Amino acid sequence: MRPADHTPAMPAKPVLAIAGPTASGKSAAAMAVARALAPHQHVEIISVDSALVYRGMDIGTAKPTPAEQAEVPHHLIDLIDPAQAYSAARFVADARRLIAEIERRGALPLLVGGTMLYLKALRDGLDAMPSADPDVRAALDAQAAEQGWPALHAELARVDPATAARLAPHDAQRIQRALEVWRLTGRPLSTWHAQPGGSAQGLPLQLIALEPVSRAWLHERIAQRFDAMLAAGFLDEVRALRASTELHPDLPSMRCVGYRQAWEALDQEPALAAGSRGWAAFREAGIAATRQLAKRQLTWLRSMPDRQVVACDAPGLEDHVIEAIRSAR
Repeated sequence: MRPADHTPAMPAKPVLAIAGPTASGKSAAAMAVARALAPHQHVEIISVDSALVYRGMDIGTAKPTPAEQAEVPHHLIDLIDPAQAYSAARFVADARRLIAEIERRGALPLLVGGTMLYLKALRDGLDAMPSADPDVRAALDAQAAEQGWPALHAELARVDPATAARLAPHDAQRIQRALEVWRLTGRPLSTWHAQPGGSAQGLPLQLIALEPVSRAWLHERIAQRFDAMLAAGFLDEVRALRASTELHPDLPSMRCVGYRQAWEALDQEPALAAGSRGWAAFREAGIAATRQLAKRQLTWLRSMPDRQVVACDAPGLEDHVIEAIRSAR
């Protein structure tokens, strides 16, 4: 007797997704879609964001408000504590399960977010990459302690230029993982992600990409949003996280854009005061890091030729997205 297959069935139609760089208006557009389709079609949002999974990280992640989450069901938010880890493989499993459950309820699943690795893994599937190897990681840590992570990033660029291009030179966690996979298998990490039909079959997606015509517009939006986070108490949020003995700056959660820069600034100046030189340096570093994130997100998006592009800096963005969703359905 064959064991039961608990893999969620493939959806009958491509799953709708709204993706884009940070500050492009994804969340507001998704809420507008949900309101426009109600009450005839209920929408449930599945977050595609590696930072929103963490509890207690609300301001710096621009997490949907409690009112928004009460109005429209949101999934894959506040799943784990910041001391824990989440992965692309877990996201794929969670998202596939949720898509099937939402469709069984007669609702419309809508993927929304900017973690492009998660989106690509869901669309293309994931190969069974090797698990962590303590000896290889220890060797990489020792090499980094002697040479610095930028040197390991340069090494990665020689063996896996595609992965190195999307990582910052100090992104220790991801550089280490990419070099670990290379040393264990002789295959670049980028080839594991690029090959469809891995251990989990990919899902067809109807991708609506919010992309700016003007990069300057996006940069201004990023600065405005970062300032709004600061005004809302972002540094106090990071101070509260730092009070936990379980957290340290090398955790994936604390390496999220904004949190990493805030942690480093508070190491230098625990009483960081608005208007001080340290405050200005921290603000500049946080905005610059967010711009770099947006650049990497756009690079990922532009590698997906089947996406439908909507200009996020054009008037009437939400109306354009609603029209695109209705046409796709």
